[in-house]
Amino acid sequence: MKRGIRTIIADDEPAGCRTLQILLEEDPDTDIVATCRSGKETTEAVLRYHPDLLFLDVEMPEGDGFETLQSLPTDVKPVVVFVTAFDGYAVQAFGVQASDYLLKPFTDARFRAALARAKERLWHQARVDAERASRLFSRVGGDIPATLPPSAPDNDKRLAIPTSRGVRFVALDEIDLIEARGDYVRIYTGERFELVRGAIGRFAEQLDPARFVRLHRSAIIQIGKLAEIQRCPTGELEAVLKDGRRCKLSQSGRERLGRVLGQHI
Repeated sequence: MKRGIRTIIADDEPAGCRTLQILLEEDPDTDIVATCRSGKETTEAVLRYHPDLLFLDVEMPEGDGFETLQSLPTDVKPVVVFVTAFDGYAVQAFGVQASDYLLKPFTDARFRAALARAKERLWHQARVDAERASRLFSRVGGDIPATLPPSAPDNDKRLAIPTSRGVRFVALDEIDLIEARGDYVRIYTGERFELVRGAIGRFAEQLDPARFVRLHRSAIIQIGKLAEIQRCPTGELEAVLKDGRRCKLSQSGRERLGRVLGQHI
């Protein structure tokens, strides 16, 4: 199953909705969590799934796109791309800080540009949130981006992850993958991930090497989440996780994984 940017499509026209589905399914970073046909449906879906990204039609039954946004709590604000056949709402759309305004019919290239712009805004928001949380931690107790309680038994250990709203405590068993992204790491747990400022090496030092294996310089997996190892057409090996994510193995990663599994890879 693909995990990533939680995305909702809101369009009362089946053809328009299907077009967006097809284009989004081609993107490896997006995960469609709901499709909606009305403003009321969209509001309910946003409150239920807390999406990162919303492709929103303007004219829909039971509340248009702008009414839908107004109905949402202030702390539930996905990045919005308006998708409509009407060009008269563009000024209003950017007035509510929409990421883009897709006018139907649009080309695949135009869609990809809108999606790239939305992703960039999401990454910017995540960086701002991570830096804000880091500053908060610095004020109240030092520069510790994510820590494990050292005295806890291994089965009881949790990772303390600073977020924009405070701290999220994650049990080690919940962690699927830790992935380096520049000056940040993504910590994947089931349906979601947290973006934390820091180097992946700091996490590798904290985690039990018998349970968490660094496959290459940019990825650490929990061994219990490993489903299989596959050889690519290029001859490289990939670790396939139970949720479908794939991670390439470096030579040193193969050796580390082999030691944990007790066999040559």
